[in-house]
Amino acid sequence: MFIIKGLSKKYQGGVTALEEINLEILKPQVVMVIGSSGAGKSTLIRCINRLIEPTTGSVKLNDIEITTLGKTGLRRVRRRMGMIFQEYNLVDRLTVMENVLSGRLGYVNFWQAYRRKYSPEDVSAAYELLDRVGLMDNCNSRADALSGGQRQRVGIARALMQRPDLLLVDEPTASLDPKTSRQIMRLIVELAIERGTPALINIHDVALARSFADRIIGLAGGTVAFDGTSAEVSDRVLTKIYGEEDWSATIKKDDNDRDGDENLLSRIDKESSAG
Repeated sequence: MFIIKGLSKKYQGGVTALEEINLEILKPQVVMVIGSSGAGKSTLIRCINRLIEPTTGSVKLNDIEITTLGKTGLRRVRRRMGMIFQEYNLVDRLTVMENVLSGRLGYVNFWQAYRRKYSPEDVSAAYELLDRVGLMDNCNSRADALSGGQRQRVGIARALMQRPDLLLVDEPTASLDPKTSRQIMRLIVELAIERGTPALINIHDVALARSFADRIIGLAGGTVAFDGTSAEVSDRVLTKIYGEEDWSATIKKDDNDRDGDENLLSRIDKESSAG
């Protein structure tokens, strides 16, 4: 259970990044957040895990109020929130396996972390995830030897090593080519479904959002301008989120792109209904 109430972020000088955001994810669900640059998408993600401190409002994960936690409590709750970054945030000098295992750092003591000593169960889980994301043959490669798509797959595996209650994803395809972007988005959504993990994903690409999300949030000027299903994202809705434009070609392209992913979207609907 994940609930945001009245979340706002105002910076010095009076700039408002978020204003009275309300959002509930009460079951395993893939929710994508779309909007123009500067609409508040990344700020929202970072206010949830307090990489940015919100000005006002409430953020609860499984009845834990995140906004009032001290340092120790915040460290503990962050273990339950897997984060996938646009810029990957890998340690380049470490191997793929070491980067993936770092997802367990919040669960081991100082000396285990310092020596990078993990339990056999954690190592086995890391191998399983590397196999699942298609990187088993790269487990001993340094992170800086990988392509962008491979690096993002490492980031996905690392986040899932936390066994999170919520997956936060910030522009995971921004630096990737169109084919790799669809592969990465499909992988994130499939893994979220398989593990029953709610996912909140910021994304610029409307076509990808409509192809892979069963729920879309549209931000405009730091407020929620739309909250509905992919099928409800019409040209009128896009105009409300982004402004005046001829969206007919975009909607047609999105509908064509969705055809190849109908089975995946059906699985999302079924999983959400079962939840």
